[in-house]
Amino acid sequence: MASPGIRASLQAGHPWVYRDQLVPARGERGVPRLPSGTWVRVLCGPFEAVGLWDARGAIAVRLFDRHTAPDDARLAERMRAAWDLRAPLREAWAQGVDSSRMTTAYRWVYGESDGLPGVVVDLYDRYAVLALYSEGVATLQEPLVRALTAITPLDGIVLRRHGSAAGAKDDDDTAAAARTVIWGTTPPPDLTVYENGLLFRANLMEGQKTGLFLDQRENRAYIEPWCRGKRVLNAFSYTGAFSVYAAQGGATHVTSVDIAAAAVEEARYNLALNGHDPDAHEYVVADCFQWLEACARSGRRFDMVIIDPPSLARAKTGRHAATRAYTRLNRLAMSCLEPGGLLATASCTGQVSPDMFREALAAAATQADRRLTILREAGHALDHPVPAHFPEARYLKFVFGVVHPA
Repeated sequence: MASPGIRASLQAGHPWVYRDQLVPARGERGVPRLPSGTWVRVLCGPFEAVGLWDARGAIAVRLFDRHTAPDDARLAERMRAAWDLRAPLREAWAQGVDSSRMTTAYRWVYGESDGLPGVVVDLYDRYAVLALYSEGVATLQEPLVRALTAITPLDGIVLRRHGSAAGAKDDDDTAAAARTVIWGTTPPPDLTVYENGLLFRANLMEGQKTGLFLDQRENRAYIEPWCRGKRVLNAFSYTGAFSVYAAQGGATHVTSVDIAAAAVEEARYNLALNGHDPDAHEYVVADCFQWLEACARSGRRFDMVIIDPPSLARAKTGRHAATRAYTRLNRLAMSCLEPGGLLATASCTGQVSPDMFREALAAAATQADRRLTILREAGHALDHPVPAHFPEARYLKFVFGVVHPA
């Protein structure tokens, strides 16, 4: 049974029951011990629902249905519904409406948002990456693979196991998940995909998020036209996706900074892949905090600074430290901007709310003796839908604004 305190949340459709929200059923001495992957019925007053039990992790039950455990056919229906929802990403270029915005890499299934809690599927051309976020949902692997291969022709499926990782998918940027080809052929290391008509190399077997952060697709497209004639700094550049969009938008010079040498080299490769002279731009392997500190002290300035760091907190206990880090980071970024320069900054930390992120930016502007005017706020791309009753699915915050002297 679930604690009466979460009844309203469950009735609204929230799909998680945390372990500390469970209470013994009447006549029982404690919560039963069950193997992961057991279908259980959760009762909370008159509310009841069916979900998968996870023997480890903070989330004990992920709810799938109000009445009965979904069979293979219902799982396939939800997979098909998720596919149909993303049709606009495929149809425009497939029908020749706008071939310049061709996109062949996107999130096909976004877990709880698509009625498949703990399950994420990313599609890269004809390869699917299936990520399972608990031991419980791992028991659904076989019917999920059958559903994937029945909906669209695939060359292969890569499995990423995240153990008992809990929470929304703001921890996708870790490289810790084990990867195995479970169906079809192994994807080539130089697999190339399109995003809004631009080319990127995706290594599905190594690296963070396969080398392309799909949730930022629409934000990258947004900043592209703002880059014309500008000197752009892309901090935490990873494999240079924002750098490619900046160059494509007409930036005169792009500086890509990341602590991983392999990622910086990949940024150079992706620029060349899109017809840009990689030697016309700059690549720096460095700790971004330290590099920005040095940049601010030296007086080097840019017309646009892009800040897209990895998640800075995995649990609620780390949210205040994360907020302080965002304040420091954006203070340094603003200090490296020319007067009237543009700041594109993001937080993929689910533990930091949009209000907390805005407060961190306001504090950063005050500390830098700057004035920040926000021109746009956004989240992740349309292939990451967010149910109104499940705010945990909204982890990405993106803010674009102009920075003036105070």
